[in-house]
Amino acid sequence: MKTNKLTGVWMDYSKAEIMEVQGELITSKVIESDFTFEEKQHSFFRNEGLMHKKEQRLEGEYFKNIMKELATCKQVVLFGPGDAKNELFNRITSDPHFKSIRVSVEPTDKLTENQRQSFVRNFFHVTSPAL
Repeated sequence: MKTNKLTGVWMDYSKAEIMEVQGELITSKVIESDFTFEEKQHSFFRNEGLMHKKEQRLEGEYFKNIMKELATCKQVVLFGPGDAKNELFNRITSDPHFKSIRVSVEPTDKLTENQRQSFVRNFFHVTSPAL
């Protein structure tokens, strides 16, 4: 079941902040990758091939967890530094379950939480709540 949810996802390979626009408010949820720097170091020193396999598996799980959150959206903007957003975009566009969701990709630098929310508001042309 699709809804009218407008969602922004700021992400890199370590974490994703999923921001759902609800009227004038934005609610956020963070999903973190299980492939941490410590995990990478531990796996690398044991076996470099093992590290790459583990990285692929955990990265796949990370992207699947994000995609679960986006399954009922109408429109999504993926933004952030690096290539993680592009990789997620490719996974989404190749999955037939997401064919009715409009997905955009926008490059940005690392942003503060307020800057991320401002970016999402501006992208979807949503006004800020009155203070």
